[in-house]
Amino acid sequence: MLSKKIEAALNAQINAEFWSAYLYLSMSAHFAAEGKSGFANWFKVQFDEEQEHALKLFNYVVERGAAVELKPIAEVATKWDSPLHAFEETLKHEKVVTGMINDLVALAREEKDYATESMLQWFVNEQVEEEATAQGYIDALKMIGTNGFGIYTLDKELKSRKS
Repeated sequence: MLSKKIEAALNAQINAEFWSAYLYLSMSAHFAAEGKSGFANWFKVQFDEEQEHALKLFNYVVERGAAVELKPIAEVATKWDSPLHAFEETLKHEKVVTGMINDLVALAREEKDYATESMLQWFVNEQVEEEATAQGYIDALKMIGTNGFGIYTLDKELKSRKS
């Protein structure tokens, strides 16, 4: 059984993961409208991944005999100035999520909920990957600058990302 504090915190994280998914779907729509199908694909796959994260937490809460409370998803942005701007916002957002996961781990330790702490280690490791990936694309986009062929080439590369 989860403590009420852990239950509430995990429910908040479920909402945050669904919000993340919604953000990335918005980014996908933005780039699709601009004709950047590779960027649109990358963010669509990211949307799918964030939904999986939310469901992983959802299933854990249910398995522990607690209640899942789905809350409304807050509004997300719909426009970005450039692919670089979108990936900078992605990194900024993923750093916020990392902080939230770290806070959950700290709470699990405080509550002596070792099962939840163990489950959360997957998310700790996932956040390292999320931040590194976003930073890698930021670095690439900074090298490319406004070079149209560079953007085109990266767009083609991003089109190959699969779920």
